[in-house]
Amino acid sequence: MRMVEHDLRRRGIHDARVLAAMQTVPRHRFVPAELADEAYADSPLPIGEGQTISQPYIVALMTEALALEPETAVLEIGTGSGYQTAILAEVGARVWTIERSTSLAQRAKSLFEELGYDRIEAHVGDGTLGLPDWAPFDRILATGSLPEVPAGLLSQLKPGGIFIGPVGSRFGQRLVRIEYHPQRTTRDDLGSCRFVPLIGVDGWNPSDGA
Repeated sequence: MRMVEHDLRRRGIHDARVLAAMQTVPRHRFVPAELADEAYADSPLPIGEGQTISQPYIVALMTEALALEPETAVLEIGTGSGYQTAILAEVGARVWTIERSTSLAQRAKSLFEELGYDRIEAHVGDGTLGLPDWAPFDRILATGSLPEVPAGLLSQLKPGGIFIGPVGSRFGQRLVRIEYHPQRTTRDDLGSCRFVPLIGVDGWNPSDGA
């Protein structure tokens, strides 16, 4: 597939499992039917309700940066289309995903069932609060922007766990990778990005930046 060779491998994505997952998961199933012809372009696409499916390169970059192992427990904040969720499951993770939009969550859950992804547990709710009843997780991935990483989310990681997500303003962010330890954290910058905001108690207010 041209997307994998041209947009991912050539841009530095080397994890064979990530590349295989990006080759396998049918991205066109996660976008509106009228945009199916554009599904494998390296760009975000609208999926309704002001949300987007992230560009393939960013999906691959974040997945690779999670350093997943088989059976890694991942909490995904912001199911959206479900494409990133499916990539995580295809790589071998066990995924808990949470989405504030009931309609998006239901659409994604139906796709997971249709495509046979039975390692995904989908929830509806405020993702900025995480899923404390299912914590701790090995990894947490935010697929929308945050003004800062909520301490409540980091506390849902196991010691040595990893958080990845976009942090900054409503109009531009840095993709950060945080390794969590109770007494300290390490933080790496993976580059600039721009994501839709994560609305919630520990995220953005709907009126922020309007």
